[in-house]
Amino acid sequence: MSHNDPVAAFRVEAGELLEQVEQGLLDLGHKLDDHELIDAVFRGLHTLKGSGAMFGFDALASFTHHCETAFDRVRKGLTPATPQLIAVILSAQDHMRALIEGDGAACGAEGQAILTKLQAALDAAPAPTEAPAPAIQQWRLSLQLPPEAMQNGINPLALLDELRTLGECRIVARTDQVPLLADLVPTECAIGWDVELRGAMSRSDIEDVFIFVLDDMDLQIEQLDDEPRNEAQAPPAPPQLSLAPAPVDTAAAQDREPAAAPTGRGTPKSGESVRVPAERLDLLMDRVGELVIVQSRLSQLAHSSGGSAADVALHSISEEIERLASELRDTVMVLRMVPVATLFGRFRRLVHDIARDTGKTIELSTDGETTEVDKTVIERLADPLIHLIRNACDHGVEHPEQRVAAGKPAAGQVRLSAHQEGGEVVITIRDDGHGIDRERVRAKAESHGLIQPGQVVTDQELLQMIFHPGFSTAQQITSLSGRGVGMDVVKRTIESLRGTIEVASVLGQGSTVSLRIPLTLAIIDGLLIRVGDGRYVIPLGVVEECIELSLEEDLRSRGRSFITLRDRLVPFVRLREMFATGTKPSLHQKIVIIATGTERVGLVVDQIIGSHQTVIKPMSPVHCNVPTFAGATILGDGGVALILDVVQLVALGQHQEERLRAVG
Repeated sequence: MSHNDPVAAFRVEAGELLEQVEQGLLDLGHKLDDHELIDAVFRGLHTLKGSGAMFGFDALASFTHHCETAFDRVRKGLTPATPQLIAVILSAQDHMRALIEGDGAACGAEGQAILTKLQAALDAAPAPTEAPAPAIQQWRLSLQLPPEAMQNGINPLALLDELRTLGECRIVARTDQVPLLADLVPTECAIGWDVELRGAMSRSDIEDVFIFVLDDMDLQIEQLDDEPRNEAQAPPAPPQLSLAPAPVDTAAAQDREPAAAPTGRGTPKSGESVRVPAERLDLLMDRVGELVIVQSRLSQLAHSSGGSAADVALHSISEEIERLASELRDTVMVLRMVPVATLFGRFRRLVHDIARDTGKTIELSTDGETTEVDKTVIERLADPLIHLIRNACDHGVEHPEQRVAAGKPAAGQVRLSAHQEGGEVVITIRDDGHGIDRERVRAKAESHGLIQPGQVVTDQELLQMIFHPGFSTAQQITSLSGRGVGMDVVKRTIESLRGTIEVASVLGQGSTVSLRIPLTLAIIDGLLIRVGDGRYVIPLGVVEECIELSLEEDLRSRGRSFITLRDRLVPFVRLREMFATGTKPSLHQKIVIIATGTERVGLVVDQIIGSHQTVIKPMSPVHCNVPTFAGATILGDGGVALILDVVQLVALGQHQEERLRAVG
């Protein structure tokens, strides 16, 4: 996206506007008489129509006009909000997105079909309860547009014409601020207007006319003291909808080269926030990573210097640069962090559509939306969560009649939550459905040859079978699931993020899937260690403590590989043997206790060098599939240290513990 391309900026803001409208529609589905939600949806559609016309998206403006007209009837009480109407407007959202992206030119038939459904929803809506006739009110307006309004694509005459559509209107121009001809700037708006309005309108109706410039203009609205009169007015018939060009504010679209995309009411002003392309943040993160590596080299050079005055000064400068680099790293990391609410919000529509397609009643609730995760992690989590939520809705939640028969509420619950634990974020998907049938999972696993008949496996190993490719316990294939091609994608994606999946289920009560994901994939604090002649990094967020392992204790634990730590047995892994270093053990070996979730494992190392700011570099294609390693980093002396994959090491420790228990 070009930074100065107003059309590209419009597409971004229009996408955000559609998301807001979608959230409003989904909320309205639970509160059909909520006037604030109705007004919010109407304003969103109104803004999208007007800004679309301004930027040359005439097909979008024409199509959106019909949806806006339908919601205008709802707003005025002429048509009630119904689930059918909301469902049609939600389907219209997808067509609007196609029109915004320029893919809707050949979709005229699809758009007409949507409008036909919209007309049917309006016709099928029950007649509204008889309400008092709208009150005729009188208003006095004083308005002055900002000088740059016309440069930004705002046509003052179009705004005045829209005011005239509200009722009886008298407009008087104010020319007291118009400069002399020699000083006149043709592109600046120096004229103000005094307006008197009379009709069945509210203050918000008037403000909606100026929704694009409301934050920047001078608008004074005064309701006159004349006592309003009620005039009986029969509700007009629902408008007939077609894809013929709708009455759009064409005058507002005459100037098609505005300086910036219009913003709606309530949007922060330009001085409060700045929109930055994501690729620039990625580039900045790369530069900070290189700076951290150079700072590490400088720090090592300063520590290896002598004790002269120049060396002392170098050491002082090195410490100062280290502090500044650390602060800059933390600042950039915060810029890349986004709340999971941006991810969770996408799934409300997904659950709504699944419930409609399956005939189930499903309610989605979320918790911990303010938890922040690196934007790269957020982007890669979308697909796994879609599969997990679809699985919970289709496999987990029962139909209403089955739930009632089982003594449950008719509406199934799917809960999506997130919280932070150390350097990880835990995302949990929980449903109150019938749970996982372990007998069926075992039978399927045996038929696929994943386990042998009668083979002893732990409960977690059995539940993890559902993530194997082609594995499905569904009795029939549907458009949602049953082909066994979703859960293996979840496992591969989460493992590529250096994360883990935990499954818990109680038959008849529901299932819980927990994803543990690192907060960031760019720069981490690490613990630099030595094993043999090689150096490695352990993510500091998973390190609990470090203890010493003397040579005598090492010899005593041969064949056992357990230590007792505060009355609890903790398995440990000798990295020297795992990596086949061929070196003798150090006289003063250390055990680094690491943990993920509730599992703890010790790693025996020869030396703990110290903390290290670790810039994560991907492994080469040749080495990317090597287990126990999650990446690499460059040290201050130019050497390379491999980053240990804690998940694989913990799994290895658990396997070792289970094998030894089975033997003895």
